[in-house]
Amino acid sequence: MDLGQFSLSLPVKNMEVSLGFYQKLGFKVIDGGHMNEGFPDGESTSWRILKSDSVVVGLFQGMFEESIMTFNPKDVRSIQKELKANGIKLTKEADESTKGPEHIIMMDPDGNQIMMDQHN
Repeated sequence: MDLGQFSLSLPVKNMEVSLGFYQKLGFKVIDGGHMNEGFPDGESTSWRILKSDSVVVGLFQGMFEESIMTFNPKDVRSIQKELKANGIKLTKEADESTKGPEHIIMMDPDGNQIMMDQHN
């Protein structure tokens, strides 16, 4: 099962403060609301995707309350079939009748959220 790129999505209280902190650790902004017309920053929300070497961290203000482990597979629907065959319960399933971008969500045994987000 090819899970693709891994990232950690973190809810933040203050984007400027959090962004400054991670930039001091060597992270660079590679995407975010200010760069993306499809998901622009709002009055109460903003987001930035940061990268340092192979480590990717997403900072999200006003969008969700808990951290999310995210994988970006090339084919989330085939992964969904395999996970369900292995008895993994999904809290959000992909529409298997469609193609293209889609995501699934599950919880690990300790209640940590895991999202598999296919971008293309």
